[in-house]
Amino acid sequence: MFAIGIVGAGQFAGAFAKLFNAHPGVSRVTATDLIPERAATLVEDLGLAGAEEDFDAMLASDVDAVAIFTQRWTHGPLVVKALRAGKHVYCAVPMAFTVEEIGEIIDAVKETGLTYMMGETSQYHPATVLARQKAAEGGFGRLFYAEGDYLHDMDHGFYAAYQYSGGADWKKTASFPPMKYPTHAVGGVLGAWNTHAVSVSAIGVPDQLGDGVFDKDVSMFDNDISNATALFETADGGSFRTNEFRRIGLAHWVPESRFVFYGTKGILEQGSRTSFWHKKSDDLQDVTELLKPGWATGADDPVLAKVDPALHDSFISGHAPVHDTSALPVEFKGLGNGHMGSHQLLVNDFVTAVNEQTLPTVNAWVAARYTLPGIVAHESALRGGERLRIEDFGDAPQ
Repeated sequence: MFAIGIVGAGQFAGAFAKLFNAHPGVSRVTATDLIPERAATLVEDLGLAGAEEDFDAMLASDVDAVAIFTQRWTHGPLVVKALRAGKHVYCAVPMAFTVEEIGEIIDAVKETGLTYMMGETSQYHPATVLARQKAAEGGFGRLFYAEGDYLHDMDHGFYAAYQYSGGADWKKTASFPPMKYPTHAVGGVLGAWNTHAVSVSAIGVPDQLGDGVFDKDVSMFDNDISNATALFETADGGSFRTNEFRRIGLAHWVPESRFVFYGTKGILEQGSRTSFWHKKSDDLQDVTELLKPGWATGADDPVLAKVDPALHDSFISGHAPVHDTSALPVEFKGLGNGHMGSHQLLVNDFVTAVNEQTLPTVNAWVAARYTLPGIVAHESALRGGERLRIEDFGDAPQ
């Protein structure tokens, strides 16, 4: 068993703090936040062990691990500092903001021997899980093309989320470049396809809404791109396309992450309401129900009560029939889940990896392959779609 500290007590953190607190492999959970009242509220709502004054105090405490849920551009330095302080790390996406930060995390993991895991929810997106199974069975034949979309309109909870985390200057941070938050799309593709991206050409669409969000004069990232599309070349001679859209007329309650996989023998198509498996030697198979998550959390949940209603669908989905939940602790039964049934599976992956000293699913090397392509894609978009090479940090050590 080990003790873990929650770093960043915002809307997203509570769903995971509850699961860590319930897991039999975790001895206790503490919290810290730049706004102390938020950490105190999280401790009170979930009955956690206590709060620390700040990040440095958390690292100086006797916790064995930290789970980082801070602003998305802060992750790299915080992760490295935690690893160097001797703490295992679970971190929300993205892995880091720059190529250099990714390299520093991998170096720190190699040198310390500690566990690092990025909590990419698409690793357990039902379509990705099924595609992973089909690929392992050889059902695709040669998998040569895929598509992964993350279609999250600003109106669907992002305004509220940035206002909550950014305070009075929230518009400066709400312009976060879409392709620098790529893992819900890239991870869903590469979570099923045993390859990695080696080059990319991307197109960015400058925003025209004029609400002061994607405005270079306001943006701390000097970014006016609200929608972006990238075409990646893979190491095995295939390709995949991803979309990162923040201005998109997607109906509410429709999953914002969706995936398609094309092989020489089979195709998996996930749609907004229906999904199909194609096999050219057989009939079309409707797999909609296999990929459909149930409902995991009620409206009276204390964590959900503090989440903006526009984001509720990210927190209340349960497991789908395609999910293997046999390794989950019984203590998770009836607790919250979210993001297409991924939360409980991700927490259990990390706790198991730390306690058994094994590599987690989305370890540092996998996380780099999920994150780095988007960083380079944003640079390609800034250079008019120029095709750029993507560095690779290699496979995880066996």
